[in-house]
Amino acid sequence: MDTILVATDFSARSDLAIRRAALMARAAGAGLHLTHVVDDDQKARIIESETTVSKQLLQEEAAELNHQDGLNCTSSVVLGDPFEGIGNAADQIAPDLVVIGAHRRRLLRNVFVGTTAQRTIRRAQWPVLMVNAPPQRTYDNVLIATDLSETSRRAVAHFSSLDLVTPEQCTLLHVFDAPAKRLLMSGMLQEEEKDQYLVELQIEADSALRDFADASALRDAMRMTRHYNTATSAAIQTAATEIEADLIVVASQGRVGLSKTFLGSVAEEVLRRAETDVLAIPPTLLA
Repeated sequence: MDTILVATDFSARSDLAIRRAALMARAAGAGLHLTHVVDDDQKARIIESETTVSKQLLQEEAAELNHQDGLNCTSSVVLGDPFEGIGNAADQIAPDLVVIGAHRRRLLRNVFVGTTAQRTIRRAQWPVLMVNAPPQRTYDNVLIATDLSETSRRAVAHFSSLDLVTPEQCTLLHVFDAPAKRLLMSGMLQEEEKDQYLVELQIEADSALRDFADASALRDAMRMTRHYNTATSAAIQTAATEIEADLIVVASQGRVGLSKTFLGSVAEEVLRRAETDVLAIPPTLLA
């Protein structure tokens, strides 16, 4: 990576994002750019005042990162809606990665409007990392969710190109459906038949994931298959907890409403609920 963009609203959540981005920039020898979005839907004097204060705060933060961390850190203030402003800043500097802090957990607003993270990813042309956990070190245990599709293959390829970790530090996870459980509930399948069917599905899923890994840059990654009983996003988060992953990677199609794809909807649910850092690969990189 050459350039990492960090969006900050000067909150504690954003401070975690800056710390994580600084760790990554130092490890990759990349430049760091801090940006803050001032809401332009305000009176002119308020916009001017917030812009002046924001520039000063960013310049102080950048100077500290330059001096203490030895980073090449720059900063800018942009006007607009938060998620559009982040996108506009990214358009200007063309980063390899956009880093943002965790969203506030406001359930009803998240359901009907979507978090800034989700809206940023739908609009972005670059991978977006949402930082949820306090950074202690560089990532060394990454869970990559895949549905074995062409979109997933491209997401894995792009993640590999970021060179954040080695393949041995990754686990490929495939969560597959088990329709036999529904048949059992309807009385069409006996318990013993269901167990055998699940074993067969597991074998098929293991084989398919092995073929997927062998054809990717992560052939040396660990592999994990799970069947889901409720939500795929819950299975992903459970698997992340099991292996103590410090990063979850998902692909997002960036679609909304009824046109939302299966993979995209799972990615958004993971973003909404995960306690682990989440890296989302947006649709413009997967075409």
